[in-house]
Amino acid sequence: MDRPNDLLKRLRDRSPAGFAIALHIEYTTPRYLFQSYDRDWIDHYSANGLVMQDPTVAWAFANNGALRWSALAAEDPAGVLAEAARRGMRYGVVLALDDGGSKTMASFSRADREISDIEIAGLRADLRALHLHTLGMQMLDPAIHAALKRLSIFLTHS
Repeated sequence: MDRPNDLLKRLRDRSPAGFAIALHIEYTTPRYLFQSYDRDWIDHYSANGLVMQDPTVAWAFANNGALRWSALAAEDPAGVLAEAARRGMRYGVVLALDDGGSKTMASFSRADREISDIEIAGLRADLRALHLHTLGMQMLDPAIHAALKRLSIFLTHS
């Protein structure tokens, strides 16, 4: 089985414009939140409370599976996806799963083209493996934290 930092590196490689992964959500708070988006987007998103208006988050809370961001354009009155596109995250996919009684959701993005079905299947497999690998963990090993920092993946909280 791949280690969490190996899975996150592969997910980062498959999502060149960045990602956000919320693992093991209880109520509305994830146990782990990994982000590889540019810091200016993370800061803008947080400062403006966009999580409450983000159609990918709403979809992921209500569903399991995968959906391209383009399918959510009509459900984005606050323009979160349009703002993301202006900042280089033009195309993306949201994934949601509930496996082992724990909800995980993630968004992955690219600047250049839609994410293919084959790529979505790979993202889903790696996300599920990460979800299962961290299911019983209470804290990530310090070596994983160091590896994430080298990959420019931010562990928002644990």
